[in-house]
Amino acid sequence: MDIKIELATESNISTLPQDSTKLGFGQYFTDHMFFMDYNTQRGWYNPRIEPRRDLVLSPSAMVLHYGQQVFEGLKAYRGEDGGVYLFRYKNNWKRLNNSCQRMVIPPVDPDVITAGMKKLIEIDQQWIPQSEGCALYIRPTIIATDPFLGVRPSETYLFYILMGPVGAYYPEGFNPISIYVSDKYVRAVAGGTGEAKTSGNYAGSLAAQKEAREAGYSQVLWLDAVERKYVEEVGTMNIFFRIQDELITSPLTGSILSGNTRDAVIQIAKGWGVNVVERRLTIDEIAEANNKGQLKEVFGCGTAAIIAPVKKFFYKEKEYQVADGQTGELAGRLYKYILDLQYARIEDPHGWRERIA
Repeated sequence: MDIKIELATESNISTLPQDSTKLGFGQYFTDHMFFMDYNTQRGWYNPRIEPRRDLVLSPSAMVLHYGQQVFEGLKAYRGEDGGVYLFRYKNNWKRLNNSCQRMVIPPVDPDVITAGMKKLIEIDQQWIPQSEGCALYIRPTIIATDPFLGVRPSETYLFYILMGPVGAYYPEGFNPISIYVSDKYVRAVAGGTGEAKTSGNYAGSLAAQKEAREAGYSQVLWLDAVERKYVEEVGTMNIFFRIQDELITSPLTGSILSGNTRDAVIQIAKGWGVNVVERRLTIDEIAEANNKGQLKEVFGCGTAAIIAPVKKFFYKEKEYQVADGQTGELAGRLYKYILDLQYARIEDPHGWRERIA
């Protein structure tokens, strides 16, 4: 498909943030967006880049009432050589279409949206920050747009890509965070939508997140929805526990997201000779290992935070400090290695990095 391009005029170009150390996350957005439409007669059509604008939807648009929506999150990086790089983005398209299948949304052609994304990044590449730990966050989204009140899949959809410069996801930066184990609320159950990246999963997490923050913790550690004892994932991240000589993470059993960074961590750690194990792990086993001095480190991982070391966790009215409360050796090593890959500071033996400008 040919991509139509309409550039922003001088009157509607935004001012770039001057201090990249104060970007935060999700506060600033670039001047352009990529759009594409769908209907059952034409399929996906009319790929275009336009000046960033508000969406116009009917108040009866199905996404507003029934939550038929999926999205992704990835980043573009300004390499130390001045180039613009993407990292493992093809995995994002695979997961996007898996989410589409679960939410009964027509799949998108990876080649078309790749072309649109790359052109969009090229046009707005001046927005890519150059400071350490900063990047251009990319948010592809699909929403159901039928003006219809009734529970069925929509027949029309809008695909769009929104972008913005970001810094550290957590106010702590790469410093260790604290997590709150929720045994009151659940996030997802196998057979539900937990393995899809869809908005309802996040809306359902807000009550527990509010409770955690009021108690002074950064994120919620979710337990399984059936027995409420097996750890699953942390808010916006997958999570790893290093117990004795094993690095353990929850298996993909249908209730947690298949994280792109999770997969990268597993591959990197195995390549370093780390004994990586995907198995069900109870919160009681973790607490016991911590009490015995066997819990060496805990860290979350995801596109937004990359690696987030955990210094303590709260469970059943008791707080547990992880090891010495500092960033673990493996977490620090992984964080540096992944950043070095993304910023093109080292060779990429995995073939994960692609220069696009």
